[in-house]
Amino acid sequence: MYLSIWFGILVGSAGCSSSDKQSSTADQSAMLAQGNPLAGRLNNPSSLPNVPPAGAKISYSQVSITQPVLAMTFDDGPHPTLTPKLLDILKERNIKCTFFVIGKNAKAYPKIIQRMLAEGHEIGNHTWTHCSLTSRSDAQIRSELQQSEDALVAAANYRPHLIRPPYGAINTRIKQLMFTEFGYPTIMWSVDPQDWRRPGSSVVTSRLVNGAHPGAIMLSHDIHAPTIQAMPSMFDQLLAKGYQFVTVSQLMNMEKANMPVGVVIRPALPVTDKDPTPLPQ
Repeated sequence: MYLSIWFGILVGSAGCSSSDKQSSTADQSAMLAQGNPLAGRLNNPSSLPNVPPAGAKISYSQVSITQPVLAMTFDDGPHPTLTPKLLDILKERNIKCTFFVIGKNAKAYPKIIQRMLAEGHEIGNHTWTHCSLTSRSDAQIRSELQQSEDALVAAANYRPHLIRPPYGAINTRIKQLMFTEFGYPTIMWSVDPQDWRRPGSSVVTSRLVNGAHPGAIMLSHDIHAPTIQAMPSMFDQLLAKGYQFVTVSQLMNMEKANMPVGVVIRPALPVTDKDPTPLPQ
């Protein structure tokens, strides 16, 4: 992919803190007048599209917004008992999240996949076997992604739009392959409680609450019981602070809505975000 075409649409700098509600409303009315189809939804981010916007970047670890909105993501499921418990927690609070599922698990538990989608969550590709992509050939990477995608299509007639590399093992060349051939932006994270180390539910809660920030993409795993135990308190504390939870694609759409007006064509350049050190999961 030699050109990344960005169709930026002016939306101004509307905020949604209580002190800025009047100016935010005025800004959004002006934005609507200029033809931005997303502007009217910024006070309700959960109504934004649940697919990546046109001109999505090749990789994200967070997005640039000022509103207290973030995305909570869960890797490695679905788990036959823990994921349904998590879905109950989310449903009670009307929270939408993004699940990066392993293809083999999706095949084994199709009803959980169907429930995720029915309740408004987003599902991303996390490979077929949870392999380290940097240790695989291009042909093996294609197979891992395609088998996982096929499992989601078989389970729920759903094609994923995002990829998260297992262990965070990734490089720029593989990001480009996945973006060009599958249309997948690579989704990393900006907040990691390292729940896979099982530090205890209270520690997981504290790390997520303290790390949260506007535009954050937060990481956890729905295959560890202490993580599930940490979620009610974490969600309730951040909701009390005024945060809203949306899917990763909705968060991407919020950032897109704040791009400058006009069409900007940029030649493909190396990704500038630093590839994180793989996690020893």
